[in-house]
Amino acid sequence: MRAVLESAGVWHVPADLSDDHGDGHGGEHYRAIFISDLHLGTPGCQAPALLDFLKTHPSDTLYLVGDIVDGWQLRRRWYWPQSHNDVVQKLLRRSRKGGRVIFVPGNHDEFARGFVGHHFGGIEVMEEAVHVTADGRQLWIVHGDYFDGVIQCAKWLAYLGDNLYEFTLRLNRHLNSVRARLGLPYWSLSAYLKNKVKKALAYVNDFEEAVATEARRRGHQGVVCGHIHRAEMRDINGTLYCNDGDWVESRTALLEHFDGRLELVQWESSQAEGGRGHKALDPHYL
Repeated sequence: MRAVLESAGVWHVPADLSDDHGDGHGGEHYRAIFISDLHLGTPGCQAPALLDFLKTHPSDTLYLVGDIVDGWQLRRRWYWPQSHNDVVQKLLRRSRKGGRVIFVPGNHDEFARGFVGHHFGGIEVMEEAVHVTADGRQLWIVHGDYFDGVIQCAKWLAYLGDNLYEFTLRLNRHLNSVRARLGLPYWSLSAYLKNKVKKALAYVNDFEEAVATEARRRGHQGVVCGHIHRAEMRDINGTLYCNDGDWVESRTALLEHFDGRLELVQWESSQAEGGRGHKALDPHYL
């Protein structure tokens, strides 16, 4: 998979590439940013919105918490528009300009787990990481697929679910194109279905508790993960659980301010959504 991406020029950063937009012009600088589940290589990836977010949110450290490139979909059908290449080159450029970029692979980009300890154009590849906030809290950084029983015990079912999820996203894109013409905001069909199905909710709760329990067992005060495409930040039995969401449906990220405060935000990038910028998903900082 890496050879295919390299042949397409994905990991190549031209020496004379100018950063014409800069990083964070007019925006606040952050100590750390956590994003996951970009699913580059799929039509569902909201790459233009992600690129806008990256341009306006500079940080000392950027964590890519898995499923950045969707190897599952790319093996079935090659899809790589220029906007996806622009995102990758923006990540590489951020690293080249002195920012630290850490990539913790997930199940969809598990090919990168063979390169743990190496670099992709300056981006560090780690199996997992530990981030210490400015106020001294240790956060375990892991994608989270190891806590998904379907992934671990019945991978064929995970592939089937992935296909069904992709179908739902295609349907959702058509629905939201109509909503956009009517001046209505983006709405996630799959998120609505998840919230309506009790078994899906039980799966999410079990996942969150399992990840938080393991973080606590390892002696950490919190955990940052992705995988289930549900942004959340809450206390679970004394352990801070943070899921930074995704860039297929929710367009969310976890931000650390320089005093150690953590904030979960959603990026808004259209006129129908009230303009360009981010809004806090929870009015409280943790």
